[in-house]
Amino acid sequence: MSDLIEFRHLKYIVAVAEEANFSRAAERLFQTQPSLSRQIRDIEEDIGFPLFTRTRHGVTITPAGAMVVAYAQEALSSKAELLTLALAVHRKQIPIFRMGFSSFIKPRILEEFHSSYTQLFTNCELQLSGGDPIGLLQQLKRKILDGVIIPMPADSPEYVVHHLVSDPFVACMRVHDPLAHDSEVSLAAIAKHLHIFRSPDIHPAAHLKLVELLAGVGIEPVVTCSGSTPLDIQWLVRAGRGIAIIDQTTTLETGLTTRPIAGIQWTADTAFVHHREANHLSLPFVVKLLREASTNNHVQKAKRFTESLPTQLELLA
Repeated sequence: MSDLIEFRHLKYIVAVAEEANFSRAAERLFQTQPSLSRQIRDIEEDIGFPLFTRTRHGVTITPAGAMVVAYAQEALSSKAELLTLALAVHRKQIPIFRMGFSSFIKPRILEEFHSSYTQLFTNCELQLSGGDPIGLLQQLKRKILDGVIIPMPADSPEYVVHHLVSDPFVACMRVHDPLAHDSEVSLAAIAKHLHIFRSPDIHPAAHLKLVELLAGVGIEPVVTCSGSTPLDIQWLVRAGRGIAIIDQTTTLETGLTTRPIAGIQWTADTAFVHHREANHLSLPFVVKLLREASTNNHVQKAKRFTESLPTQLELLA
C-alpha cells in the first residue's frame, strides 16, 4: 500500500465500495460528493491503477480494486477490535482466557503464545489446562474453556476451527532398527511392525482418519499398544513393541529416530478451536498470536529436522 494513503483514505475506499455510489458514500462520511470523488482519484493516480469504474448509475469495483477494498475492510475492522480491546484493558475488564491444550501439540507453540499473550495483555490472566482432545472439546462445549489447541479433525457445526500447522507423518523406530539404515521407508516395509498408535479413546476422529488412510493403501493396522501422550508412544517404541507413525517435528527421546514414508503426503494437523458462540474480547488476537507462534515454530523445527538427517545417517553407518 502506498505511503501516501492514510488511514482515513481506507474509510473513503470502503464507503464508496459498500455504497456503490459517490453521493451516498459522501453522505455517510459527512463530505461533499466532489471532495470525495477528487480524493479517490488522487489515490488512484498515486497507486497507478483505478479502484472503481464510474458509470451513470454508480460505481463498480475493479479486479485490482477488490484487493485494496478487502485490505481496507480488514484494516478498519482490526482497528475497531484493537481500540475496543485496549479500552477494556485500560478499564481492567478483560476476563480470564481459559486455554486447553493437548500433549500432542508442540510445546514451543504454547510457549510462544503464552509469552506473546502475557506481554500484549499485561495483568490479564491466562489459564492453561492440559488434557486429551475429546475431553477438551467436551469442556469447550460446556464453555468451561474459551479455546483449545488440539490435533485435527474437530468437525462439528458448534466449533470454529482455525488451522495452525501441518507436519508430515514419519515412521518412528529405534536407532538400531534395520529400517533406520535407509533414508526413507515404504509403508509395505513398516506395515508388519506398525503396532503402536495414539490411544483411540483420546481422539477417536483422529484415530479413525489414520486407520482410513492406511486402509486406503491396503494396510489393516493391528493396534497392540497405544499411548495417551507422545512420551508414552516413544517409550513403547524404545521398548521394542513396534514402529509408530508420528509427526515429523516431534522432539525425540534418546535411542529413537524417524524416517520419511515414501509415496505419501499425509500430515498431522493442529488447530485452534473455539465455540461458534464464543465472544471473548481477546479472541481475535488469540487467533493471530497462535498463527504467528505456529509459523515461527514450524519453520524452525523443519529446518532443524532437515539439518539433523545427515548426522542421524552418519551415526548409523
